[in-house]
Amino acid sequence: MHPGSIPGEASTATGRRAGRPAPRQNRDALDTRRKQSGPSMTIDFSGLRTKMVDGQVRTTDVTNLPLIDAMLAVPRELFVPDARKSLAYIDEDLEIAPGRYLMEPSPFARLVQLAGVRSSDTVLDVGAGTGYSSAVLSKIAGSVVALESDAALADRARTALAAAGCGNVTVAEGALAAGHAANAPYDVIVLQGAVSHVPEPLFAQLRDGGRLVAVEGLGNSGIARIYVKHDGVVSGRPSFNAAIRPLPGFHTAPAFEF
Repeated sequence: MHPGSIPGEASTATGRRAGRPAPRQNRDALDTRRKQSGPSMTIDFSGLRTKMVDGQVRTTDVTNLPLIDAMLAVPRELFVPDARKSLAYIDEDLEIAPGRYLMEPSPFARLVQLAGVRSSDTVLDVGAGTGYSSAVLSKIAGSVVALESDAALADRARTALAAAGCGNVTVAEGALAAGHAANAPYDVIVLQGAVSHVPEPLFAQLRDGGRLVAVEGLGNSGIARIYVKHDGVVSGRPSFNAAIRPLPGFHTAPAFEF
């Protein structure tokens, strides 16, 4: 497939940290936390949200205006555990449960941009966690299915999505690698964590002309890829490097080979 033929294609970066500013967002969030003197202390989450978009998202080749507007509109702090709310806009993967993370804003935005989400699309958000990614997707898609394997996280997602007014999101529980066939086919499938491979059931749930975006590989070997289905055949290509936390249920144990 020729470059540029994929909807939502963004310019390629040379690495996860390429072209990014010094991690001022880390310092801002930590300074805010240090200044908390008690329960009456208020945090300017709106200001931190703007800094996140301006300092982490716009600076990493994210130019899709509906996506930028969505990230400016969704209160990320609603989807973060109470003890970590002051860190909601930090430029790092943020733990939301043991072994589960809210993806760093920059690679998340770049994945969504790569998928070329349209206002008429039905999106499957795999590994939705507490629902932040689904909330952002709900602002730019027609409808979203937020798939989560952890029942406690799914419950928190329902509560947070309702508080954020995301009426076009349905939270579904089940094994992430199996997808959610009940609402298939999907125009877009987004995986909210690194995987060793994309399993066949997810490709099978793509509509013809649909796109799937995922980061394959762990740590610094992670590469964001986009797959497109045409006439029942799925083809893909790499787009950019990304080091993000893994999703459970997608990594097979190494096998001995002769």
